[in-house]
Amino acid sequence: MLDPNTSPESDPPAPSDAQLRQAIEYLYYAYRSFTERPDKILDKRGLGRVHHRILYFVGRNPGTTVNALLSTLQVSKQALNAPLRQLLAMQLISAQTATHDGRVRHLSLTRSGSKLEVQLSGTQMAQLRQAFEAAGPQAHAGWNAVMSALLSQVPVSGVLDQATVESAS
Repeated sequence: MLDPNTSPESDPPAPSDAQLRQAIEYLYYAYRSFTERPDKILDKRGLGRVHHRILYFVGRNPGTTVNALLSTLQVSKQALNAPLRQLLAMQLISAQTATHDGRVRHLSLTRSGSKLEVQLSGTQMAQLRQAFEAAGPQAHAGWNAVMSALLSQVPVSGVLDQATVESAS
């Protein structure tokens, strides 16, 4: 039903194909910029982006289980196994066997893992803060609206659950 308080002329036009292609390119290049600094920090330790994602989500969900992490990251056990073992061997993550079930392991960051995660995410938070400040007061709301609309098209688990995504859109 049309809202009698708005006219069709007041609705902004849909983005053109050229604007959508520009948005796609912005996403690609922005992601490259967003991951560049953490990638360099990780590379010095022989680690990569998958390790960062594991550190980030274990840090945001202390005590999470391996199965919950698999669900959050949407990866196979095989894809998670080697990098998780590496983080455990480097003592960046600890695993505690659940008392109720010996097959369940609860993951947490160690002190050095937490320090690394803060360093990695800190570079990204500073970059986002600077971008939001440069873009103006409405930038954060616009960003959240676009990201929420994109996320509403896929199942989300972990810290950012589906209800959070749906309430932000």
